[in-house]
Amino acid sequence: MAQTDYYKALGVDKKATQDEIKKAFRKLAVKYHPDRNPGDQSAEDKFKEINEAYAVLSDPQKKEKYDTFGSNGFHQQYSQEDIFRNFDFGNVYKDMGAGGGEDIFSRLFGGTFGGGKGGRGGFRRGPQKGSDLEMETDVSFRDAAQGAEKLVAFRRNGKREELKVKIPAGVENGSKVRIAGKGGQGEDGGPAGDLYLLIRVLPDPVFTRDGGDLFVERPIPFSSACLGTSLDVPTLEGDKRIKLPPGIQPGTKIRLKGFGVKPLGSNYKGDLFVKVSVHVPETLNGEQRKLVEELADNGL
Repeated sequence: MAQTDYYKALGVDKKATQDEIKKAFRKLAVKYHPDRNPGDQSAEDKFKEINEAYAVLSDPQKKEKYDTFGSNGFHQQYSQEDIFRNFDFGNVYKDMGAGGGEDIFSRLFGGTFGGGKGGRGGFRRGPQKGSDLEMETDVSFRDAAQGAEKLVAFRRNGKREELKVKIPAGVENGSKVRIAGKGGQGEDGGPAGDLYLLIRVLPDPVFTRDGGDLFVERPIPFSSACLGTSLDVPTLEGDKRIKLPPGIQPGTKIRLKGFGVKPLGSNYKGDLFVKVSVHVPETLNGEQRKLVEELADNGL
């Protein structure tokens, strides 16, 4: 089922109380109940939607997660089985004077119910994969560009674990790296979930990056801009010497083809662009000032 705004699904405000949420749900559940709308697919879809919304918003812990991370972030952490786990369908519909809650959901969601603590139902469909975990990890600019191995520490199933992870070359800020089987524990013999590392690339004092291209700025004296010069330029592979022609203008960009980064999942490698700036000294000694004045007298 497509992700939706649970508050909009129930027609309530985000500041609604639990009583207001329950009242809105009961009204909609009666309206869209399958027994009242036999053969109506749109009513059935709406019925599923409002029950999923109520399963989340009626549970303080799930509601807090939903309010904190929003719909997309919430669904990265909760599967449909997680959403309905410990949601007692039988009692919900018994309170409304409607029986057969478990049978309805078994039919609509394709699930079966097993006893939990105190005989409460829990939504299951056989072996269940564990929930996925997500955590942020800082990666240096160069490690993100060139790849590296990193030791990460995280909590899994209530225990602290450490793991060596390969950071693939070319990851960018916001990239996700999946480590299979390192998420939450599965249920009823199901596999463990996955761990997703959300990459946060730290800034670099030398380079900036845009996709596969790298950018670096190099200042030169005014005399070098006039006469031309050779310049050592930093690259990820080490310094490279380039020649600047006489009369080069401030802001000129020199392109070094193939000295950029190969973005993750791409077949091309970007370029390195060297932006030339002209350094203007803040102070001059007596001899320098005299020379500059002579240049000014000669039109420079």
